[in-house]
Parts: sequence; structure tokens; C-alpha cells
Amino acid sequence: MTQSTARWKILMAYAIIYFVWGSTFFFIRVGVRQVPPLLFAALRFIPAGLVLVGWSLVRGDRLPRAREWASIAAIAFLIFVMDYGFLFWAEQRVASGVAAVMMATIPAFMVLAEILILGTQKMTVRLAVALLIGLAGVAVLVSHSLNLGDTAIDTVGAATLILAAISWSIAAALSRKLPLPRAKVMSSGAQMLAGGLMLTLCSAFAGEWHGFHFSSISASAWFACAYLAIAGSIVGFTAYVWLIHRESPTRVGTYAYVNPVVAVTLGYLLGGEALGMRTLLGSACVLVSVVMIAKRPAVKTA
Repeated sequence: MTQSTARWKILMAYAIIYFVWGSTFFFIRVGVRQVPPLLFAALRFIPAGLVLVGWSLVRGDRLPRAREWASIAAIAFLIFVMDYGFLFWAEQRVASGVAAVMMATIPAFMVLAEILILGTQKMTVRLAVALLIGLAGVAVLVSHSLNLGDTAIDTVGAATLILAAISWSIAAALSRKLPLPRAKVMSSGAQMLAGGLMLTLCSAFAGEWHGFHFSSISASAWFACAYLAIAGSIVGFTAYVWLIHRESPTRVGTYAYVNPVVAVTLGYLLGGEALGMRTLLGSACVLVSVVMIAKRPAVKTA
């Protein structure tokens, strides 16, 4: 492989995790307008999980052991039921672009998880300022007292998104302690599959199937589901895993503050979502917070 070919592949992988992952928020919004949210999430992750597990088996990876399945189930519940389930549900009430901005708080909660759960990081003045700026951005988005010319986002939806971000962060911290398969594709595929099955059960218990018929799903919603499963989960994850082994985690992690920009732009251009001063100011604060956290020098505990 020539140097120019390798560089082109790296740029393509970045483009996928920047723009494909950023666009998924818009397609979630398209789907949950017609399909119950937990069921729609299950339709995304079960096929993607099956493909990734099958691909991993073809490559010669083994299936998870019983102890690993217990860890997979715990992580899958936190990520796919709590995080994605809440995200899909919240996008019935919150614009896709703003949902992406709220989910961009994940790095902040991941750092807090490292401090409170793993004990591997220490609070610093820079980190405290970054967290306060991010908190201010969230406050701008949800505050009903600020007169910024556009409506504050739904409070329940915003709270649900914050819980989703916290859940992802806890899962990220626990995944460093729990026994999981060494093969990344098998581990993630098994988590997607387990999470999709859990979402199916939660959907049934929530009564989402009552009166719902698959024949009522339009072509646009089916396309959104296929896009999320294939482009968002299978292609996006494959690009991420490939890239993380060739570039520094800090550089790869820049998707966290590119995705919201892509989501807000798509929501405005294709979804007719408002793009007023509140959204711009709140988004700017959150993104500044994420950049400060990503660029901070790590201060580890002894």
C-alpha cells in the first residue's frame, strides 16, 4: 500500500465517522416520527449486531464465554437500552441537531466517570472550567427564562438526553474493568445484538406493539432504518475500529465535536429545524467544553 493510498483511506475513515455518525441523528428523527422509538432502535441494532458477529466468526474469532456474556449484557443495557433507547425516545420531543449537541456532553461525563468510578483522573482548574462551560451551554438550551428569540427545548427530553449521556459514560468506564472478548468486532457486535434484543423486550413491555403495523411504515422510515443499521452501525463502526488502530485516540475523538455541527446543519437544511440564537449559543458552549476536555493534559492519580 502506497503512502498516498493509506492517507486516502485514513481521510475516508474520518469522513465516515464525522459525517455518517453526525447524520444519524437526523435519520433517527425521521424514523421515530412513524415507528415507536424503542422498536425502531431494535430494528437498527439487531441486524447490525448479527452482521458484525457473523463477520467476526468468519474471521476466526470465537464466541464470547459465559462470563463475557454477563459483561456484554451489562454494557449492552447501559449503551443500547439506556443511551440509545433514551436518545430515540427523546428525539420525538427534541430536534435532532439539539439532541446531538446534548449528547456531545458525553466526554464531560466520561471524565467524571474516570474521576469518580475508576479513580484514574484528578480534577483540575482547566477541567472544572470546561465542565462549567458545558453546563452553561446545556442551561442555555433548556432555560425558559432567557429571552433569546427561540423556544427552549423540551425539559423532559433534555433530561432524558443527559441521562443517556451519563449512561454511556458509565458503560465506557465499566468496559475497562469488565471481562469482554478481546476481538473488538465480536465484542461490539455481541453488544449490539444483545442490546437490540433487550430493546425489543422493552418495546413490548412499553406497549409499543399495540395497534402498530409494519405495513404502516413508509419508504422514508425504512430507508432511515437501513441507513442507521448499515451506514451508522456497520460501516461507521468498522471505520472507527480501523482508524483507532492507526491514529491517536485524541485525533479520532474529534468526531465528538464534529458530529453536532453536522447534525445541526442537516436538521436545519433537511428537517426544517430552528437555528436561532439559543441553539447557536448553547451549542457553542458545549463544543468549547468538549474541545477543552479533549485537549487537556491528563492528570492521573498515583
